[in-house]
Amino acid sequence: MFKRNQFAMIAFIFLLLVGWLGVPSLSAKEKASDESERAQKAAEVLSEIMQIPEQGIPNDLLDRAEAIAVFPHVVKGAFGIGGEYGKGLVSRRMENGRWSAPSFLKIGGGSFGFQLGVQATDLVLVFTSREGFKGLLDGKVKLGVDAGVAAGPVGRNAQASTDVLLKSPVLAYSRSKGLFAGIALDGAVVSIDDSDNAQAYGKAVTAQDVLYGKMRVNNVVAPFVQTLDKYAPPRKRVTD
Repeated sequence: MFKRNQFAMIAFIFLLLVGWLGVPSLSAKEKASDESERAQKAAEVLSEIMQIPEQGIPNDLLDRAEAIAVFPHVVKGAFGIGGEYGKGLVSRRMENGRWSAPSFLKIGGGSFGFQLGVQATDLVLVFTSREGFKGLLDGKVKLGVDAGVAAGPVGRNAQASTDVLLKSPVLAYSRSKGLFAGIALDGAVVSIDDSDNAQAYGKAVTAQDVLYGKMRVNNVVAPFVQTLDKYAPPRKRVTD
């Protein structure tokens, strides 16, 4: 009896040790899959929006875009506090007209104009000038303060007025309950997610490294870049 109980105790301790030692490895795998899933969902959001011509982002804006960011499933009142919070990706159009490898982002604060009863929404930001985008390269940008932001026009053949483009280098869109429309985002803070970038690219990298072409598009982020290539194909960038 004693030997049986002793053996059971040893087996129990062994299983505990195996489980404890296995946690870091499992966590890393789960973390890596998070970035891949986010890139896939961001690609799906953009693709679904652009497949409906009367609700898509205007072709004219896609031609002018300095960068495009997508935040799938931004949550209202996240973690029991006020404001909104979400994660997404942004890719920059490089000098050769192609899209860079994307940087992972966070967005929070401000008022995202959620519809009554809606607790989550998808967000798309179109940066139409270098001026509006450069703050992100330093780590973060506060919309409406560091860069003007306005609700973007909807419809593949629609056009934003020159006045809007000059005053608001960032145009914002939201999708809630299937409805896609421009949205006011004053006060929202968009920042680089260094932790997710390191996880996605396998090492610590800066926003400049990623968005200025020093990092290659890998399997983790490829779906997002491929979707940008489809709806905003590589071409000579329209300068300010």
